[in-house]
Amino acid sequence: MSKIKQKQNLLRKQVVPYEKAEMKKSVRQLVNTFIPFFALWIAAYASLSVSYLLTLFFGILTAGFVVRMFIIFHDCCHNSFFKSHRANVIFGNITGIVTGFPFMQWRHEHNVHHASSGNLDKRGVGDIWVMTVDEYMAATPKERLAYRLYRNPLVMFGLGPLYLMLWTNRTNRKGARKKERMNTYYTNAAIVSIIAVLCYTIGWKAFLLVHGPIVFIAAMLGIWLFYVQHTFEDSYFEESDEWEYVKAAVEGSSYYQLPKVLQWVTGNIGYHHVHHLSPRVPNYKLEEAHENVAPLQNVPTVTLKTSLESLKFRLWDEEEKKFVTYRDIKRILQKQAV
Repeated sequence: MSKIKQKQNLLRKQVVPYEKAEMKKSVRQLVNTFIPFFALWIAAYASLSVSYLLTLFFGILTAGFVVRMFIIFHDCCHNSFFKSHRANVIFGNITGIVTGFPFMQWRHEHNVHHASSGNLDKRGVGDIWVMTVDEYMAATPKERLAYRLYRNPLVMFGLGPLYLMLWTNRTNRKGARKKERMNTYYTNAAIVSIIAVLCYTIGWKAFLLVHGPIVFIAAMLGIWLFYVQHTFEDSYFEESDEWEYVKAAVEGSSYYQLPKVLQWVTGNIGYHHVHHLSPRVPNYKLEEAHENVAPLQNVPTVTLKTSLESLKFRLWDEEEKKFVTYRDIKRILQKQAV
């Protein structure tokens, strides 16, 4: 076994002690997420008679707790939030209904993402569309336009949340088994039932005015977090023959260094490199693993300010092993011509 492989195996072993869920911490997180969520939602509704700006303010706060609830859902999908598999399935479905995600479908696609993140030969499931420079240059004008529209911030963070909530999570993937398909149908039925009850109780206009912004903002934040934690200049992409799981985890997933308040709201998902190295580490132990395992501190790090730079990255340059902009293509072509 090579020294590199030995180091990688050692790194994975060092994270193992943090893979144990703790009932008290899990229950505490459920309490400090669900109660503020419902309280803020009610406050947003109550404020409609005062000022819609106040409603939007409460809506933004509520959206933060939707993101936090999604992290719980996310952990349940990895069977890491509780020791009990059954408890993970039950609360995974509950949080999935509240956040709008079918548990079994999302679990499958996300597991595929973890098993193939950074693998150029296995793109397309549970990830963001990334083209290499060579693929873009060989693409038709129609394909280039589609890609440019997809990667445009206004589309990705504007239309993306609507597409995510109204279509992607409402339909089954091709080839899904019956149990997974039925789980999607049950989730959709539960969501429709809750919406129907709320519309009957408070009126459809009030429901849209309150819940519409909450869902949109939460989805937009979720897309942003996923995007920025895999889209930074010196990320990691390799073809299958060269792809390595550990390198993909610690080099292809960023450490998003957020202010403590935002770190708490986002359930420590900024420690994305730790999560990709070991999905079985519950979100409330990600920081602890990062702080106590020295190699995990020497990873790509982005802050709120530097993360905005990721918006300019469009294509993966296989030769230089980094993300580049559309403008960089001219320079690349000139280099190839020489």
